[in-house]
Amino acid sequence: MHVNGNGQLIPVGGGDVIPLIRDQMSMGRRESCDICLEFPNVSGLHCELSFKQGYWFIQDLGSTNGIKVNGTRVHKRALVPGDTITIAKRTFRIDYTPPAGSHALDELLEDVDDTLAQSLLEKAGLARPQNLPKLRNPEESAGKARKQIQEAVDQAMKNTKEQPKKSPHDPTR
Repeated sequence: MHVNGNGQLIPVGGGDVIPLIRDQMSMGRRESCDICLEFPNVSGLHCELSFKQGYWFIQDLGSTNGIKVNGTRVHKRALVPGDTITIAKRTFRIDYTPPAGSHALDELLEDVDDTLAQSLLEKAGLARPQNLPKLRNPEESAGKARKQIQEAVDQAMKNTKEQPKKSPHDPTR
């Protein structure tokens, strides 16, 4: 892992500051996590912080209790300096210096999952996202394929019937 020291997490209400020393840092209850939070309502592997092009992002890794940024539950979110991150009733404020200019953040945000734009059925995997192209009907596609195969077979049979049959004893054969 690349060590860069790009910022810190400051516990709201007091506590030791957590330096953000790697480009990707896992947070959870496991001792193997980069940031170990030994509390019963924190999942073993709760979330991940990642540093991309000068900005920090947070992503829930399927935790039971989720993560909140500025009081709103999120799945994945870009973090700006001063944002608060809440993990199972533990709140931290992120502090770092982003690169100059905001156009880079706008481009990065295009890759971030906007969970508020999804319906509950989409989030649960029970509905297809509305912004994706509609798939072909498999029965319709199979029917077209059967028709094309049948036409090819019919054409081959027709060609076979049109050729003159030669007898097995024909010397020109």
